[in-house]
Amino acid sequence: MKKERSYGAVVYRYEGKERLYLIENMRLGHVSLPKGHIEAGETPLQCTLREIKEETNLDVNVDMSFSHTITYSPSSDVSKDVTFFVAEALSEDLIPQPEEVSSLVWAPFEKAYKMLTFDTDKETLKDADTYLTQHA
Repeated sequence: MKKERSYGAVVYRYEGKERLYLIENMRLGHVSLPKGHIEAGETPLQCTLREIKEETNLDVNVDMSFSHTITYSPSSDVSKDVTFFVAEALSEDLIPQPEEVSSLVWAPFEKAYKMLTFDTDKETLKDADTYLTQHA
């Protein structure tokens, strides 16, 4: 079985006192969090920053004190580990990556949670929200 590794983040920003999360509507039809494959020679942090920039155009501050890893099989011969961190948006000019992302949405926790397609992403968002609430 082939092993793949990806990194990403639960990206957030504040609007007043309300924390909003970045949700990606993907061209393949699902709703997800920013993430992508690590490239040769990259660190997990470099991969996370690059993928977020490519998919959203955002600059972010990544907090690696939080990490949540999910494992799934995108096909029968592949096992994929994805580690998510949390990242605060430092810029606001959202531009979806045309090849992969159809639209980007900022949403409060409850709405973001309901929008996500996969239970693993919902669990990641929930854990990140708990972490951010405890460390605010």
